Formats: sequence, structure tokens, C-alpha cells
Amino acid sequence: MLPFPDIDPVALSLGPLKIHWYGLMYLFGFAFAWLLGNWRAKQPGSGWNSEQVSDLIFYCALGLILGARIGYMLFYQFESVLANPLDLFKIWQGGMSFHGGAIGVTIGIWLFGRKYKKDFFSVTDFLVPLAPLGLFAGRMGNFINGELWGRTTDSAFGMVFPNGGPLARHPSQLYEAILEGLVLFLILWFYSSKPRPKMAVSGLFLLGYGLFRSFVEFFREPDAHLGFIAFDWLTMGQILSLPMIIGGLILILLAYRKNIAAS
Repeated sequence: MLPFPDIDPVALSLGPLKIHWYGLMYLFGFAFAWLLGNWRAKQPGSGWNSEQVSDLIFYCALGLILGARIGYMLFYQFESVLANPLDLFKIWQGGMSFHGGAIGVTIGIWLFGRKYKKDFFSVTDFLVPLAPLGLFAGRMGNFINGELWGRTTDSAFGMVFPNGGPLARHPSQLYEAILEGLVLFLILWFYSSKPRPKMAVSGLFLLGYGLFRSFVEFFREPDAHLGFIAFDWLTMGQILSLPMIIGGLILILLAYRKNIAAS
């Protein structure tokens, strides 16, 4: 069994102001995306400049935060929203959804594309290789908070989480950080380093994330108020990932069938 590193979720206290590691992880994710985006924008023939990269990160950051919060409340706390709509704005109580964030980012990309007259999939193909390091940072924030832990296990990888009861559990946040973050980043970064048909990189991101998330869900404890949705194994995370897998496959097939060069 591995020891849980009991890290204080509060990184810095300045009087009444408390800066949490989870919030800092979001900032690190945006910073990684900005740095990598600017590096790619400087490559010959990229069709991007630093102003566009900065604007894109801003639009996506706003969409991510709003979408992740709204998505969490609608996907996982819908009854709470019906009972008290103001719960939607109680961000200090926690609760963010990747799938809701993805919808928010999609809207941000659409608005950005309208402003700069850029094709939607040209933007997503540029953006998605930058995203996994942000996912890595977010999952590390979950781990530091000791939340979203895995199912009980007697394996050598088990950890006893402070709020997870006395039994050892899978550190599923780390599994997600590695697969959805580092592994997916390497796959997308090297795949997109060569010219690919438009939509192919975006499709690979959707497919890769959907598969990795669905796999880790077998080790992650389902949300207590939802449990298993069906068959004693299907979770809400897997249901929400299924459209991503299907959509990713469709985009890849269409990309190589049309074979339109990215612009």
C-alpha cells in the first residue's frame, strides 16, 4: 500500500485570503497551454500569432470554468439545482465537470472563430494538443484535495484517503493524470507535429480522452448520489464519454475520407 501524501489543499494563506492548490492547477494548465501555443504559433506556416493564442486561451478559460461548473450541477446535482437554483453559483462548495467544461470550451472556440474568421476545426486542431497538460494539472489538484478517489483495492497501488474511509482505494486521480494528461499529450503532440487532414487531430483527442476516461472509470468510485447508472458497472462518466468516442471516430473517418489539409 502506498502512503497518501497529506498535502495541505491551501497553498498560501494571506490573512482571510486562501489560495488553494486546485485553483493554482487551473492557472498552471492555462499557462502550459499559452506557452506551448505560442511556441507552435512561431513555427513556419502556422497561420497563428501570439495575440490570437492569448485570445484563444482567454475564451477557452472562460468557457471551461463556466461550463465545468454548470455541467457538474446539471449532470451530477440536477435535483439540487431544481430545489435551489442558486446552488449553481456556490463554487466554493466545489464541483467541476470535464464534460461540461468541454461544452463551454466548444462555445468559446466558436466565438473565437467568429472574431478571427477562423474555421472551427482549424482552431480545435491547433488547441487540443495543448489541452492534456491542463487535464494533468486538474487531476493533480483533485489528488491533493483527496477527492474523486477510486474503488477499494488490495493492490500495492492502494491508498487510504483522508475522507475515503479506512480501506485502501485506487488513486484514480493519478491514473487519470497519467492517461488523460501525460499519455494523451504525447500522443497528440507527436501526431500533430506533422501535417494531418483537418479534423483528424480533434478526432484523435475525443477518441483518446473518451477511451482513457472510460477505462479509468472501472477503478474510480462512482459518485455517491448517482452510483452505477446501469448493469452494476456503467457510470455517468462512461455515459458522457461515449459520445466523445463515437464523435472522435466519425471525425477521423471524415478527415481521412475528405483529406482536407489543415489551415
